Amino acid sequence: MDKKNNLTLECTAIGSLPHTNVIDAINLIKKDFKNIPFWPQMVKLNKNEDMIFQFLEKMPSFFSDENGIFLDMEYDGFFEELEDFFNDYEEIVADINSEKLDKYKITKSLAFTEYKNLIKESKPPYAKGQIVGPFTLSTSFCTKDDTAAIYDDTLREIIVKTLTIKALWQIREINYANQTTVPIIFIDEPSLSQLGTSAYMSITEEDAVSMLSEIINIIKQNGAIPAIHCCGKCDWRIPLSAGVEIINLDAYSYSENLSLFSGELKEFLNRNGKIAWGVVPTLDKNALEKADIETLIKKFGTAVKYLTKKGIDEKLVIENSLITPSCGAGVLPVNLAEKAMDLTRILSEKLKEIYNIDH
Repeated sequence: MDKKNNLTLECTAIGSLPHTNVIDAINLIKKDFKNIPFWPQMVKLNKNEDMIFQFLEKMPSFFSDENGIFLDMEYDGFFEELEDFFNDYEEIVADINSEKLDKYKITKSLAFTEYKNLIKESKPPYAKGQIVGPFTLSTSFCTKDDTAAIYDDTLREIIVKTLTIKALWQIREINYANQTTVPIIFIDEPSLSQLGTSAYMSITEEDAVSMLSEIINIIKQNGAIPAIHCCGKCDWRIPLSAGVEIINLDAYSYSENLSLFSGELKEFLNRNGKIAWGVVPTLDKNALEKADIETLIKKFGTAVKYLTKKGIDEKLVIENSLITPSCGAGVLPVNLAEKAMDLTRILSEKLKEIYNIDH
């Protein structure tokens, strides 16, 4: 059986939680996401839990000081360090069990050990990890002369390869925790919605596809499922062209935007690609406070109709759908974040009943 065939209307979440106790966060995940638990980023506990900062350890050219974080390729030893890095990368990509991978492990996570323990104990069919996307990372950081990393070929290559290594480390660790659990690696690309705007006019779609596809292909080669999360008005042709297998959007606010790409989506779904509908509104505190299951069921139905009106078969959409919150919950009060997680699980359960899905 294809590893993606039993994902229909399952649920998971995006990453960040506002809890200040790791066990509380893990227990919430254990309760609401038993089939696809996710690695939580504890953003209120430490700046190292930030979705960008967490993935920068051991990246050549990366520095942080009291003034912030920056990239520098002019320091003594850069080229020697870069050569070692590229050699390590080739060895790691050739063999995920290479000891060199330990050199690049993610140490800036307060919850990953407990997350691995959860996987060991519960042996879920899937487990979700994440990395920041290469477009988002390379447009977020500048060199000392204020040039964004995406405009420098060397920095761009360093970023893509660093993020690939961080994805492989998570895949290996999930495999170590339980060999039958299939890793799902989400690439978080909020900035991808800015491609084509005046800020990035000189960056082409081909550039973005190339950066993503290198990471995606290696994720696939190592038995994991590559996914992408973008919570704005994304040009979904880019991740689809890059070979992603799950797309995740803010379906509370932008489901109509997704239907603009109905031709490409129909092909994607026919290839067993999945849409993870971010129906639970974590980006809108007022909407979340008012949200109930009946409202969210209607919201999901409306989102699906945008596609069926474009000629995509409803059964094809439903069979290839998952449920998530619209984005991370790290900025929310704990009680609202827990409401969002509970609503995501309950919505998944109710939709399985409505559409007669039995795993």
